[in-house]
Amino acid sequence: MYSDYKSPFAYLAFDPAFELEKKFRIRLRWIPFQLRVKGKGERSIYSEHKARYSYLDARRWAKSRGLTIRGPLKVYDTTPALIGGLFAEQHGRLLDYSRKVYGLFFRSELEADQPDAIASVIASLGMSADDYRKYLSGEGLAAYDRSQSEAADDHVFGVPLFIFEGEPFWGHDRIPILEERLTEAGLASR
Repeated sequence: MYSDYKSPFAYLAFDPAFELEKKFRIRLRWIPFQLRVKGKGERSIYSEHKARYSYLDARRWAKSRGLTIRGPLKVYDTTPALIGGLFAEQHGRLLDYSRKVYGLFFRSELEADQPDAIASVIASLGMSADDYRKYLSGEGLAAYDRSQSEAADDHVFGVPLFIFEGEPFWGHDRIPILEERLTEAGLASR
């Protein structure tokens, strides 16, 4: 699953995606992907309409799950948060970390592009903020760059994007179709 913390639809997909591991004999692999979006004034009027609609639609989906989704205050380079996800994953804390980052970000309580803000999230979960900072500029940056190269090889264009046996499934609302493919492949848990 390719994902970015600035995508409301990746947020909506996150927990349901990891529930697939309980329903099917699979291991979901989370891969960070930097979603490239244009800011206000850089998009056509039609893209502006689409962006507004997308947030409206995301809020509709989020409401029944008790999730808050506010539009971002700016276009974020979420590299620090995504590398934080890789760091948390190494410590067995990807789910906790991601849930916290998504929740804070979409309540406009986290600047996902600020390493110190991400270090605070890391520390709040009992991991080392100093180790995260070292990882951010070294091993983590290299792992992040490998993820971006892998995404290019997989022709990733948006998030969330799931790939099963070479077949892409884009969007949180494609999870039921992915479940059909997993069932057809004989991977349903017994």
